[in-house]
Amino acid sequence: MPQFIHHFANVDVAEIAADAPTADGDLTAARRLLGGKGANLAEMTRLGLPVPPGFVVTTDACHAVLDEGGLPEAIWGQVTAAVRELEHTTGKRYGAGPIPLLVAVRSGAAVSMPGMMDTILNVGMTPTVVEQLAELTGDRRFAYDSYRRLIQGFGATVLGVDPGAFESLLTDARRDADVERDDELSADALAALAESFQTVIAEQGTRPFPTDPWAQLRMGVEAVFTSWRAKRAVDYRNAVGIDHGLGTAVNVVSMVFGNTGSASGTGVVMSRNGTTGAPQLEGDFLVNAQGEDVVSGVRATTPIDRLGESFPEAAAELARVAELLEGHYRDMQDIEFTIEHGRLWLLQTRSGKRTPCAAVRIAVDLVDEGLISRDEALARVSTEQLEALLHPQFPPAVTDDREPLASGLNVSPGAAVGRVTFDPDRCVEWAESGEQVVLVRPETKPEDVHGMLAAAGILTSTGGRTSHAALVARQFAKPAVAGAADVQVDVANRQARIGGRAITEGDWLSIDGTTGSVYLGRLDTTAPALDDPTVVRFLDWADEVRTLGVRANVDTAEEATVARGLGADGVGLCRTEHMFFDPERLALMQRMITAREPSVRRALTYRLLPYQRADFTALFEAMDGLPVVIRLLDPPLHEFLPQRDDLEAEAASLRDRLESGDGEPVGRLEEALATATSTIEAVDELSEANPMLGLRGVRLGIVQPDLTAMQARAIFEAAVAAVGNGCSPQPAIMVPLVSHGNEFAAQRALIDAVATQVAADTGVEIEYKVGVMIEVPRAALVADEIARHADFFSFGTNDLTQTTFAMSRDDAEKAFVADYIDQGILDANPFTTLDVGGVGRLVRHAHDLGREANAGLETGICGEHGGDPASIDYFHDVGLAYVSCSAYRVPVARLAAAQAALGAG
Repeated sequence: MPQFIHHFANVDVAEIAADAPTADGDLTAARRLLGGKGANLAEMTRLGLPVPPGFVVTTDACHAVLDEGGLPEAIWGQVTAAVRELEHTTGKRYGAGPIPLLVAVRSGAAVSMPGMMDTILNVGMTPTVVEQLAELTGDRRFAYDSYRRLIQGFGATVLGVDPGAFESLLTDARRDADVERDDELSADALAALAESFQTVIAEQGTRPFPTDPWAQLRMGVEAVFTSWRAKRAVDYRNAVGIDHGLGTAVNVVSMVFGNTGSASGTGVVMSRNGTTGAPQLEGDFLVNAQGEDVVSGVRATTPIDRLGESFPEAAAELARVAELLEGHYRDMQDIEFTIEHGRLWLLQTRSGKRTPCAAVRIAVDLVDEGLISRDEALARVSTEQLEALLHPQFPPAVTDDREPLASGLNVSPGAAVGRVTFDPDRCVEWAESGEQVVLVRPETKPEDVHGMLAAAGILTSTGGRTSHAALVARQFAKPAVAGAADVQVDVANRQARIGGRAITEGDWLSIDGTTGSVYLGRLDTTAPALDDPTVVRFLDWADEVRTLGVRANVDTAEEATVARGLGADGVGLCRTEHMFFDPERLALMQRMITAREPSVRRALTYRLLPYQRADFTALFEAMDGLPVVIRLLDPPLHEFLPQRDDLEAEAASLRDRLESGDGEPVGRLEEALATATSTIEAVDELSEANPMLGLRGVRLGIVQPDLTAMQARAIFEAAVAAVGNGCSPQPAIMVPLVSHGNEFAAQRALIDAVATQVAADTGVEIEYKVGVMIEVPRAALVADEIARHADFFSFGTNDLTQTTFAMSRDDAEKAFVADYIDQGILDANPFTTLDVGGVGRLVRHAHDLGREANAGLETGICGEHGGDPASIDYFHDVGLAYVSCSAYRVPVARLAAAQAALGAG
């Protein structure tokens, strides 16, 4: 018979996990079997820290329960035996006196899922035990408070009763007693509540509340195991990427009580500030409280820095424990504790949730303190966390002269602007329709997590820095303000009063998670610069490790300046067609494209030269000393052609004016009409059934060689001008949409001829490269043929994905990609994360084939996959020289490239 039970005191965590130590000191194998909570409770017990005695029912048991639909008798037998051993250890008796043993039944997944699964406290209480406990402690109020908590938690968790039914009865009891808080209710009021709760369960629950303590335990263990499949838990795992097959362990722990009066309490403390990363304790506590009171928002918590006022000895011990555990696990710890009659007990430790800003600072500080290496620090910060540092902020100019509507705790930084909703389901609905939404709640609960994930930001009227809202918002980098006392929320009627102002669903709010301020209406936001010295230092470490270059896709000198400031190693793609959307340039481009006479077209082409030369000069100067890859024109012609309807309307107007004979010069009107008619004919000739696969890219350059020659001249003359201004330009010309080696050879010969001519004209010889954008499957398949003439390949994975899948990205994403993912046909959107099995195989084949034919060939990627961490990991494995992405993705790509080099991607 497999062993499904492990007592904390008997577990050798290192022995269980001997083969799989992780970078942060936790032990993977032990966590898989015992869950994170159980493994850490056992480890703290081994360290001699004050942990209540208990045992773990392993994740193997979870799988058995989920498979069989209930707790198998063999496992239940091991549980009852473990309880008997716990009785021996504690000197107490489960379900009986004279000293009753009560237990907490708590979930504990291998990966932390705060608040997502169920916990039941005070299991084992019966009417007889209540009286025994009251007599033993001399505190009848404490006994009945513990009993009503068991019934309330058991009813909601195990028996399916709406938690709101219990909350409503509690509200009525407080009103009848004329008190504000639950801890002010008398013993008689709590005894009456216990009876009322059982009546509600009998009416609404799946069965009456069990008074048999062993039935409570068995049902509680089963319920915690089955909560692994609760919707909120599934939603959370989907969002975080946790394996649904892991399962959860169950921890059965002897109860210690923080609700025995003013000498007791409970709280949560983090060994560092989870918002800023500062090396100081952060958290909340409550006197005379139990369990979830601290995080549920039912009472206003007290900051942890005041713990010493109520419990001086316990506060000093807690500070020592926090330092010890942080050193042991080599990471910031989130510690739950209870103080029972002045004695400190530890209920849990785990790696603490932190904001992206805090994640970077903590990683860097731990390196400085000698606890972890630089490589470990780089692996600790996720690319999602780093990307969140680019979240919008409210610039001072927007907020300096504006009075906040309310203020609260700045629990998760960033600016969020959206329409208010009070309902998590509606939050998801609105977000899916494209709305920006701010979720406003009295306090969030685990079942709200789907709405929190959909929200742009979160605002709660209660809760502290360790509340559910704060922890989830931090993990998912959602701007959040918690505990805003000036916010009164009426969820039932979908309205609130914020700072005395009536707010209804659909109104606009702006919340500042960096300062804790709440503003009415829609405030302007700005993206922050990553100029924090700690972030800069962290990314410098990434640069030392990564072997992939990280370039940026930019079209202007201004964008290039931003990219360089964000650490770009150069420009991987400049799309020259984007330089012609200015009305003056567009008009000239249209005239050139539609010109019927070659001599006229040539003259108009070279009228574009000064514009291009100026653009490229500014780009080379912005990227002084760094490579700049410029793609020749690659427009589907329909993007530049005049609209036929507009031309026909213009021609009709000219004919009407000619016929009216109202004094306009006839010759001028006839000339204009002839031009309009000729343009219509040209548009008809150039119109294509499928412009995306028509006359564009290299084909346009071959049909209209003056375009290639003009652009090449502009590039070389701009480089000469940049040299004259004291710069060191590194131009690289990329020919797009090549599918045949002869296409590229012809364009290369033309470009080289222009370079020779410019050198002769100016006396300045520019070093340059000419390469190919690999974006159609045939080019990848004959890469050796093309590579013989090329200095570099740059994979245009946007179009390569479209041509490989035979999918238009815009149409596919709108019509069916989401359905494909939901049905498991695709694992991910191939336009976001590279399709390794198809498109990735083409990239690898072309890279290897090209390098075999030309050992000096440089290879990179310039599609937006260049900013996707999973894709970057693959590109590193292929052996590309660089990735290129949009400017604001550059920091993320730098970290992803480093993690790929470390094998942590």
